[in-house]
Amino acid sequence: MPHSIKPFALSLLAAFALGTASEASAQGKDFKVALIAGKTGALETYARETENGFMLGLEYLTKGTMAINGRKIRVIVKDDQSKPDLGRTLLAEAYGDDRVDIAVGTTSSGSALAMLPVAKEYKKVLIVEPAVADAITGDKWNKYIFRTARSSMQDALAAASTLKGGSVGFLTQDYAFGRDAIKAGKEALAATGSKARVIHEEYAPLATTDFTASSQRLFDALKDKPQPRVLAIVWAGPNPMNKIADMRPERYGIALAPGGNILPVMKTWKAYAGTEGTIYYYYDFPKNPMNDWLVAQHTKRFKTPPDMFTAGGMAAASAVVAALGKTPDGNGDKMAAAMEGMTFETPKGTMTFRREDHQAIQPMYHFRIKKDQKSEWDLLELVREIPAAEMPLPVRNKR
Repeated sequence: MPHSIKPFALSLLAAFALGTASEASAQGKDFKVALIAGKTGALETYARETENGFMLGLEYLTKGTMAINGRKIRVIVKDDQSKPDLGRTLLAEAYGDDRVDIAVGTTSSGSALAMLPVAKEYKKVLIVEPAVADAITGDKWNKYIFRTARSSMQDALAAASTLKGGSVGFLTQDYAFGRDAIKAGKEALAATGSKARVIHEEYAPLATTDFTASSQRLFDALKDKPQPRVLAIVWAGPNPMNKIADMRPERYGIALAPGGNILPVMKTWKAYAGTEGTIYYYYDFPKNPMNDWLVAQHTKRFKTPPDMFTAGGMAAASAVVAALGKTPDGNGDKMAAAMEGMTFETPKGTMTFRREDHQAIQPMYHFRIKKDQKSEWDLLELVREIPAAEMPLPVRNKR
């Protein structure tokens, strides 16, 4: 050993060499991303759209290379069947066994809520898409949770912005999503300064196919109340609007207000031209290069325009690419810090993760069902884009 190099200096050189080698090794490895979705069960259509949008998003954002700074992106897709216990297990498997750098999921709010503590346990980022329950960025939140999907409250604030007064009745499904949505709906009316009064809430069982009794209760509650009288439908899956419309609510001066839905459902609403509602995304509304590409490519490959969950999947992909670009070593604490306040492009335009609760702040859309529909998917016309600034989204987490 040369006398001019002391053991302490040698140890520093060795540590530096190991660090450099480790960094080089990390830079050469594939990025691994878990995508968890309810591909089996009632929400499988939503899950399929999310996956399609996610993969198209990675393709667009990497210009077809499926790589970030020379490192390939490997996507590991897992089906949680919309079961909370399975969702929790699969996310732990993704972080622990698969050693993913970041995870995205899932379709069901119940499964997403079960996954939140796993992200905290493994100190890894989870981007929630498309689950909407407010608790995800509310009292069940932790610092590793980010959501590109809209929340129930964002849905509700958008709808409330179109109701300035009158009387409202709600119809929804009797489970967590529905009750969360109606709670948000009532709060949103107050938050936006609406003078509309909630007259009745109707919670139908998940398996309901006959809406006669529920609808009649709503009609009876609303029929003598101040105008405008609105029956707001908040529903996941096949929407009951057609069945309710068949009961002729207009006899009582009641207008239906459907929430946005997937294209195959809205396609059945052609008879209700002029009916208005609000929606997270409709392919013809946003005007930007990313959405133009998505519409063109999705229509070419799948023979239909992209749907709302397709756009959500692409938004999640954009957040993933931005996050991995900022923290290539995959360290969850550094990644979470880098993503706070992060902006990223989506088919809806620019989104930003709010620092307080990591909810993506984004616009929504007020639509009217078209009278003259020129093609199979020419369904809605834009009344106006509702900017995020008009939706006073409360912070509900316990940071």
